[in-house]
Amino acid sequence: MQYDPNDLKPRERYKVLTSFVLPRPIAWVTTIGPTGVVNAAPFSFFNVFCEDPPLCMFAANLRPDGRVKDTVVNIRRTNEFVVNMTDEPLALAMHESSGDFPPEIGEPDYLNLKLAPSTKIAVPRLADAPFSMECRTWKEIDVNGDRLLVMGEGIHFHIRDELWDHAAMRVHMDRYHPIGRMFADRYCRTDDRVVFPPAEGVKTKA
Repeated sequence: MQYDPNDLKPRERYKVLTSFVLPRPIAWVTTIGPTGVVNAAPFSFFNVFCEDPPLCMFAANLRPDGRVKDTVVNIRRTNEFVVNMTDEPLALAMHESSGDFPPEIGEPDYLNLKLAPSTKIAVPRLADAPFSMECRTWKEIDVNGDRLLVMGEGIHFHIRDELWDHAAMRVHMDRYHPIGRMFADRYCRTDDRVVFPPAEGVKTKA
């Protein structure tokens, strides 16, 4: 089976991409509204792609009725947001936060999620997240008027203490259980891991 993307409708392209580019990490993005309401919304068109400076990007499409999502509205006003990662204990709440919430009702408040103050920005982080990255907007890219790529520069990191070995600068993978996005309402655990020996490259003859 093969397709020319130009022969597919946008929704069909979406289904192909999200069916095979798996699993995807999830950015659980917190922002703050003009009245102080804290918004939390998950985005799985997301990744980090640079460390100097530390940059991440997520894609936010329009609502079905054509309105801009609250996350984007808030970021455009403040140029600040927090990317919170999700692990198994938080997975169901993360999923529930993807539902339809009006701007005056914050997902953390409604779902009883604890917030903690950030260090360098006004937007709070999710207190129980295994990792949170305070971000300032680095760039926005409009895609065909119906999707916005939001690029953020990470300016402060928060790591759950028991997950991190500071001396080795490594995560304790036996303690970290991130959740990945599959498609539709399906997610995956990441505990079934494969470890290979270091790749040797081309072997030279003696």
